[in-house]
Amino acid sequence: MGIAVNGIDVTDAEVAAEMAHHAGAANPLKQAVHEVVLRRVLLAQAARLGIVAGDEDERIEALFEREVSVPLADDAACRRYYEANLARFSSGEMVEARHILFQVTPAAPLDLLRDTGEGILAELKARPERFDELARQYSNCPSGAVGGSLGQLTRGQTVPEFEALLFRLKAGELAGRLLETRFGLHIVQVLRREEGRAVPFEAVRGHIADLLRREAWQRALHQYLHILVGRAEIEGVALEGASSPLVQ
Repeated sequence: MGIAVNGIDVTDAEVAAEMAHHAGAANPLKQAVHEVVLRRVLLAQAARLGIVAGDEDERIEALFEREVSVPLADDAACRRYYEANLARFSSGEMVEARHILFQVTPAAPLDLLRDTGEGILAELKARPERFDELARQYSNCPSGAVGGSLGQLTRGQTVPEFEALLFRLKAGELAGRLLETRFGLHIVQVLRREEGRAVPFEAVRGHIADLLRREAWQRALHQYLHILVGRAEIEGVALEGASSPLVQ
């Protein structure tokens, strides 16, 4: 395969065995190669530090515990995060919404759908009472059969980009632009909304501290892996170590 780590070749058999764990990846071969190389780098560092007990995974875990550490988030940092993300720490927030979906297909390319969607959006701005009718006629979502109704939605029930728009709209408001998601283009309207009630800081302080510590640990680990990769002699592949599932 022409790939080596610190002068030792990576075999096809190693990569083939690793590929079985990455069948769902966009590029299983690339992911498997990166995983094998990164594991070699980490195990070599563990050996240099005298970490030899246990299996490979246990040695890598011991290496991380020894070499990667972050301080606990203090109360001030947790409170800053809480105040900057109040929408995440509320309960009972709900919207009732409807949409018209224009799904991208080989027979309906994006440019054509965008022109169609813009035309229908302009019509709805002028004649909002036609939403039910136009949803039944044009929407590629099963909800089109009921006028585009999505019922009552809370946070976490839709894809992030759809949710972000939904919870910005006021009751009765029609979004002024088409929304693009992985499903296609949407015309979105919120019919009704119920504001959430803030969860007290004290009730989520522990959760926030854990979240901040995980984020800090990932940043520290990212830096550590790049240092190790930079020191290692890697031939035949460019490695972005921190992108590996091994460290998730």
